[in-house]
Amino acid sequence: MTETLPLTGERTAPGIWHENYWFARHDAAYRWITAHLDLQNLRSTGRVLDAGCGEGYGAELVRLAGADSVTGLDYEDTTLRHVRRVYPQINVVQGNLVQTGFADATFELITSLQTIEHLWEQPRFVAECARILAPGGTLVLSTPNRLTFPSGNWYHTRELTAAEFAELVEPAFEITHALGLHHGNRLRTWESQYGSCVDAQLAAGYDAWDANLADLVRSTGHEDFEIRPGDLDESLDLILVARPRTS
Repeated sequence: MTETLPLTGERTAPGIWHENYWFARHDAAYRWITAHLDLQNLRSTGRVLDAGCGEGYGAELVRLAGADSVTGLDYEDTTLRHVRRVYPQINVVQGNLVQTGFADATFELITSLQTIEHLWEQPRFVAECARILAPGGTLVLSTPNRLTFPSGNWYHTRELTAAEFAELVEPAFEITHALGLHHGNRLRTWESQYGSCVDAQLAAGYDAWDANLADLVRSTGHEDFEIRPGDLDESLDLILVARPRTS
């Protein structure tokens, strides 16, 4: 399913064993959305945008959770051809996230996970989300926590702390949930014995991983992560849920 998508070292996709930790970490945030937001209310009454949809698995999860109309927006043609083929019920649009071309108040829900750190014009993207989100709609953003994420990722233009993330969003939105993604008990137990699993993955190519690390990566699932309020500075990823300001 993923052969046509080149592995850039940044995009993650299902079905690649040595990328499975990162896929599960991303997947956990989409699973939180489908479990905690009432997507059934979006059936036939609202539209969803996944801004920076990438491979498309997240947009498809949201659709399967009950939202009938889900649009995946991305800029790369190869990626979008893949989404059209693998997830044919996702509406695919090629475009710029900071100037989308959608009409005002088009969407009831906008998700954009692990995307904003790639953008040069982050405030402009937030303003664009405010423009195309309907009054009373919901925005969900996630991004790596700069305080805990390994430095040196050249795909990222600006990584954010929890305080910086909130400061970026608050001019246009009221934040209703500020959450952090953390390792769950199984990953914490492994790390208490072997050390950071992220550092271990980055220290060597996957063909040089020892059996303990390879087995952990292969077996990691979305259930191995916790998403909760509190301890945001210690979290791995940051998640904000917000609604447009009314004045």
